[in-house]
Amino acid sequence: MFKLSILPLPLEDALALAWFFACWAGYAYYADHSRWGTRELTSVLHDYRLRWMRRMMERDNRIADAAIIAALLRSNNLFITTTLFILAGLVTILGTIDRAREVAAGLFFIAPAPREVWELKVLLLIGIFIYAFFKFVWSLRQFNFSLILVGASPMPGETKAADYADFAPRAAMLVTRAFSSFNRGQRAYAFGLAALTWFIQPWALALAAIWVVLVLYRRECRSVTLATLADPVTEKGERIKS
Repeated sequence: MFKLSILPLPLEDALALAWFFACWAGYAYYADHSRWGTRELTSVLHDYRLRWMRRMMERDNRIADAAIIAALLRSNNLFITTTLFILAGLVTILGTIDRAREVAAGLFFIAPAPREVWELKVLLLIGIFIYAFFKFVWSLRQFNFSLILVGASPMPGETKAADYADFAPRAAMLVTRAFSSFNRGQRAYAFGLAALTWFIQPWALALAAIWVVLVLYRRECRSVTLATLADPVTEKGERIKS
């Protein structure tokens, strides 16, 4: 079998891995930077967060607002803990790679591969979930910063405060950035699950990467949830006038 001169990878594995990273990087760029005229979930939710922060500044009691952010913090903590458990399992597999290969050899749908390739497959998963861990931790910290902003937000009577006019946009942007980091961590989970198919066949990895991109695009840019958020209606089914 043809081997690459730099990496101990068969050519088909190297191509599938390159395609996997191209799909991930390409979709990440599309979702995070280049909107191409689309109205997608992140921008729609940012509008709601901006409205939320403006209404928060009209209330004397901000306990409910702090409780919402605290609930988001719990979601982050759940993913951080889960990611640590996954990493612990992957490191264990890396230390018993020969035993894992023996178990996989009994499964007809898993293609045989050299020990070095198996190590690279496990290392890929470890790298993906380390990336996810750092994204969830950064999201957690930004939600903590958002709690501080809620506590420091101007009261309704403080309209002459120096930061009154631009406080709501800044607070909404901070919450959006926290969600953006959280979304990147969840996206890493999706591509991490796709990376599992590399143990089956290289072409399975390439197909799984495409499938993940299509699923993410469908949910963030073409879902019924997005249509509901972007086109609010009244209880009678009439469109709300802005």
